[in-house]
Amino acid sequence: MSENKSDKPYYKRILLKLSGEALAGDKKVGLDLPTVQGICESIKKCADIGTEIGIVVGGGNFWRGRTSEHMDRTRADHIGMLATTMNALAVADMLENLGSEVRVQTAISMQQIAEPYIRNRAIRHLEKGRIVIFGCGTGNPFFTTDSAASLRAAEINADILLKATMVDGVYDKDPKKFSDAIKYETLTHHDILVNGLKVMDGAAAAMCIDNNIPLLVFDLHNPENIYNAVIGKKVGTIVN
Repeated sequence: MSENKSDKPYYKRILLKLSGEALAGDKKVGLDLPTVQGICESIKKCADIGTEIGIVVGGGNFWRGRTSEHMDRTRADHIGMLATTMNALAVADMLENLGSEVRVQTAISMQQIAEPYIRNRAIRHLEKGRIVIFGCGTGNPFFTTDSAASLRAAEINADILLKATMVDGVYDKDPKKFSDAIKYETLTHHDILVNGLKVMDGAAAAMCIDNNIPLLVFDLHNPENIYNAVIGKKVGTIVN
């Protein structure tokens, strides 16, 4: 789908959560540049119609949890934060090659390659039309990048948290394992917590509840869904 100049953003400011696995494409690990380009082209289209965009990236394509039960959890999470930074830089580079203005901010200071995360500076970048990519999660161990996404969404006053996944919405059970899985069109964050639906971790869901942040879960196999979501087309499952 090409950009329609008459399209208007349904959401003025969004926080987009991208998993690391999504950036790996069919390779499953590392970065698949054609996949990254497709995702970034859709993001750029959103920016071009005036949407202010913050992005939180995961790191699962490079690192996922402890490789051994003997590894210290804090150290393992720090390695994961470095993985998210690699992804943030890769996405930033692709967006810049496409003509977007981008800033990378990290929750752990690494000033030679990225800005430190400063809320007011991030908001100022957004107001100037720059895409801001947040790396290192929350900067704390024991918190997922889903928690980071809900936290940053609250901090930048995002209208919605868009969670791009490898499934086309939220189901009552894993649709890859159960043919009778039922897809939800709408849910509440309370439903997620009570029914144990694996949409995001409890801390992230609680953050959305406390700050009244709606969540849209949709399929990233078609990167155009990012743009479709931003202009208000029906994709995925909405969680209020």
